[in-house]
Amino acid sequence: MDLTFAEWKKSSYSNPSSNNCVEVAVVPRLSAVRDSQHRELGRLEFPVMEWAAFLSAAKRDAL
Repeated sequence: MDLTFAEWKKSSYSNPSSNNCVEVAVVPRLSAVRDSQHRELGRLEFPVMEWAAFLSAAKRDAL
């Protein structure tokens, strides 16, 4: 999927003045994750429901 115009957001755990972080873009039916320092290396893509399940498990410390 072309994410050229997707809105990428930094992790809330990232230092605002640093590029050393993870970025996430959510578009219909897809969530994508990339390293902000190495955007040229691509991204990982997940169905939205799988990404939501991952976040839920992480918040419960169930990973």
